[in-house]
Amino acid sequence: MKIFYKNEIKTQDNLTNKEIVNFLLKSRHIDNLNEFLNPPSPFDLPLKDFGPYEKSFRKVLKVLKEIKEKDQMIVVYTDYDADGITGGAVLWETLYLLGFKVMPYVPHRRLEGYGFSKKGIDNVKKQFNPALIISVDHGITKVEEIKYASSLGIKIIVTDHHLKGEVLPKKAEAIFHIPALSGSGVAYFFAKEIFKHFKSKTTKLSLLTFNFNVDYLALAAIGTVADLVSLTGPSRSVVKYGLEAFKKIKRVGLKQIIKESGIENKDITPYDIGFIIAPRINAIGRLEHAIDALRLLCTTDIKRAEKLARHIGLTNKDRQDLVEKSVYEARLAIYKKAKQANFFSATCVDDFKNTPDFLTLAGNKNLSASDKSPKIIILVSECWHEGIIGLIASKIAEEFYRPVLVLTKTDDHYKGSARSIPSFHITEFLRSLKKYLIDVGGHKQAAGFTLDKKQLDAFIKNTNKLAEKLISDEDLERKIEADLKIPLEKINLSLVKSLENLQPFGIGNPKPTFYSEGILTGAQLLGKSGAHLKLFVDGLELIGFNMADQFKELVKGQKIKVVYNLEIDRWNGRERLKGILISY
Repeated sequence: MKIFYKNEIKTQDNLTNKEIVNFLLKSRHIDNLNEFLNPPSPFDLPLKDFGPYEKSFRKVLKVLKEIKEKDQMIVVYTDYDADGITGGAVLWETLYLLGFKVMPYVPHRRLEGYGFSKKGIDNVKKQFNPALIISVDHGITKVEEIKYASSLGIKIIVTDHHLKGEVLPKKAEAIFHIPALSGSGVAYFFAKEIFKHFKSKTTKLSLLTFNFNVDYLALAAIGTVADLVSLTGPSRSVVKYGLEAFKKIKRVGLKQIIKESGIENKDITPYDIGFIIAPRINAIGRLEHAIDALRLLCTTDIKRAEKLARHIGLTNKDRQDLVEKSVYEARLAIYKKAKQANFFSATCVDDFKNTPDFLTLAGNKNLSASDKSPKIIILVSECWHEGIIGLIASKIAEEFYRPVLVLTKTDDHYKGSARSIPSFHITEFLRSLKKYLIDVGGHKQAAGFTLDKKQLDAFIKNTNKLAEKLISDEDLERKIEADLKIPLEKINLSLVKSLENLQPFGIGNPKPTFYSEGILTGAQLLGKSGAHLKLFVDGLELIGFNMADQFKELVKGQKIKVVYNLEIDRWNGRERLKGILISY
């Protein structure tokens, strides 16, 4: 593993905390420091700030006025992940409170698949017979499906943020494609524009005004963090103000999620969203039908909210168990067939913790050291649940530091999910193989795709061939880039408090990372099973989670190089500086 650092502060450099913070921001190419530290409220940002949408929005208003006059139905057709569900809740509820005849629709992951499908459009037509469908978090690549809806006499408006295809859906009435936002972010600003136009005619003015300043902001923040959108520009505004809004939310469903997950009465952070709240919203869509997640976010009945939140919590536990089992099966396939370059065929095991290989794999947590590993890992299963294949791909990509494709069989097709490394654009890669695929869509580091089972062998063969050509050995070498090399004597509580002004941290604005050299003055194991490591380097306490296997290598008094984040441990009115160890 190589360690790089963007800038260095030397012992003789005499910089104030403010100067160090500005130094960090400039190295991240943030020129307007004041706007970054004090972003405008999303409530004050108009849709026109994101592009030339005035003409398209005038068309939207014309369509909405006609529909309202004729008392026709609108369907808000959302994606089934946390970004789509939160954005769908915002847009559906806005239209409902403005007096429109509107229903939400969430496709079934297994039966209808991602985004628009002819089957999904037929279901919407049969159930609701709408005059208009508005997409949330999908639609930008669904040219044929939107053409099909148009042939049925249904108007389509697209709101999306995903990578657009070579051809835009021309049959759509209007397209609001904003890559700088999440799907829920696009829905928030689109719905807010509708609200501002129709607010003079609603009896729900105070409620909607509150929602756009509080509840809807919290929902948009969940979607933004969950979908790994860069926390810069307007998305930073959404998350910064959305996190603050959690303190004032009135939404009983969201309150019940927080209560059920054990993070009540605390300041909500991006970590809480990404690892506690969003996985619960996602779990229902992965294993069952995501409409229950949307119902939970929109209900005003506390008893129903309690029941749904409890069910979602249990479903999330089932999801965790299923992922653990499936990741074991994926690792076992790689472990047993590591010398086969084409793909790894995973065998499903019922009681996996009692198999002979379990202890071997559990004791060998890093199988990725072999230089013989293929440049792209392809895992194929006949029985993995399609709702979790993205999570399997994510876990394997993190461990093996390679692009990973995970495919599972569904009827006559294979559903696939891909995760990648920072240097490799997985969606563009898969689109270059589109002649083998039914559809594909996604982002730089994550994608979903479908292929006919007859194309599997050709797809795998050509995927490996293209990966060998495009992915270099340097791409596959793990790298850590610290923001700053800094002497340990310059680290203090005051500096870390100054760094807290850069929050919220996340994709595009990660926690500042430091690289320092010093003397190891102490080391010990932590946790009930001794899984964690605590180091003292020149007096600075550093916690290394799940690093206990490196304890035996340490010798007190040795020179040591550490990469770490800094935070303040606040307890009982006391403040204590500590570091979170990334590598040494």
